[in-house]
Amino acid sequence: MTNSQRTPGVVAGRLDQATYNSNFDDLHPPFDAHEAAVAADRCYFCFDAPCTTACPTEIDVPMFIRQIQSGDPDNAALTIFSRNILGGMCARVCPTETLCEEACVRNAAEGAPVEIGQLQRYATDHLMAQGVQPFGRAAATGRRIAVVGAGPAGLSCAHRLAVMGHDVAIFDARDKPGGLNEYGIASYKTTNDYASFEVDWLMKIGGITFHQGRKLGENLSLDELQGEYDAIFLAIGLAGVNALRTEGESKANVGNAVDFIAGLRQAADVSTIPVGRDVVVIGGGMTAVDAAIQSRLLGAENVTMVYRRGRENLSASTYEQELAASKGVQIILNAQPVAFNGDAVIESVTFAYTDNGPGGPRLSDETFTLRADQVLKAIGQSLDGVPGVIETADGKIVVHGPGRTSLRGVWAGGDCAAGGNDLTVTAVANGRDAAEDINASLTGQAARAAE
Repeated sequence: MTNSQRTPGVVAGRLDQATYNSNFDDLHPPFDAHEAAVAADRCYFCFDAPCTTACPTEIDVPMFIRQIQSGDPDNAALTIFSRNILGGMCARVCPTETLCEEACVRNAAEGAPVEIGQLQRYATDHLMAQGVQPFGRAAATGRRIAVVGAGPAGLSCAHRLAVMGHDVAIFDARDKPGGLNEYGIASYKTTNDYASFEVDWLMKIGGITFHQGRKLGENLSLDELQGEYDAIFLAIGLAGVNALRTEGESKANVGNAVDFIAGLRQAADVSTIPVGRDVVVIGGGMTAVDAAIQSRLLGAENVTMVYRRGRENLSASTYEQELAASKGVQIILNAQPVAFNGDAVIESVTFAYTDNGPGGPRLSDETFTLRADQVLKAIGQSLDGVPGVIETADGKIVVHGPGRTSLRGVWAGGDCAAGGNDLTVTAVANGRDAAEDINASLTGQAARAAE
């Protein structure tokens, strides 16, 4: 342990450079050709393919694994990309342990699934390394579509529309495209600036322009877009951050986990990111886990994740919980913060244990206090700046069918749309399906189908 690691307060450089490099190396090193062949041989190639059914983008898993088995990873990649153009990122960040791999029949036969995620990464990496966009554009239609939000849903929608021959303009509030993939995922899951590489590869399809620094409700309006474009797809994510509304929440070094993760993802050198010695993360989802683990990897000595409900309500998967524990993160359940203590700067957090009833968690009289020189809040995000003309419910945009909103000519998908599960792969499916419906609407196919 370095002197810096023992230093209280939020400081950078707690570890030596070699340790940083090791800590933020690839979480799952990629397969080589031999490892991929061995893993592919374990597939039963099930006719009913429960793994495909479990995939939100419905990738034909047995097909692409058989293609890998036969020594054809490029066609395996095409099988993947035809359903999920961000299949490379999804191979890295999808909770495969609760989706395709959980459904794998090898679980029952041997207690371990086929490593579908790793095989998907092997195939997609093999093709993408060649630097060629495998899809071509159809003849130009003359139609122009605006996509608001350059995250997984927006990128998926834009690519599918471009393949169909439409021209697409993507607007995003940030400087770089990618959305959650670029700013919101743990660095050890997407090393070597993979998110930017993937976007550059996707944009080689042509017909897509990116407009940075444009935020709906500020310097971009629906009226403006409706007057200029034939259709609009909203993929604006959840930019608002929920507040705890707890005494002392505004103290220094009490921040949002999403901002912490974004800063880490954009840092050229992770050793420059300050972190506390005693870090408390409040929340029970993937953002909380990513913030907690990365705090430990940056050199925090004590990291505690606190969630107000029981383990059965944690949205972070069992695998992610176990990963956090393996990195030294302590998880405390059924506890809610009631006070952030200290003068101007956070020194500790007082929690009350909770009892879960029909109306949600209830505070008990029993409390405890955790020392903290940094607090990261990961209690969920909300829609920010939705136009009032679009119907919303439970803090998200109401959609019907393949993303149709209550406003004619406007579709929505991804985290901002109701009914999703806040997964990258689901956002990709939303964008793809909306693109198909937008195309059908613009070309008259939807009307003919209804006749």
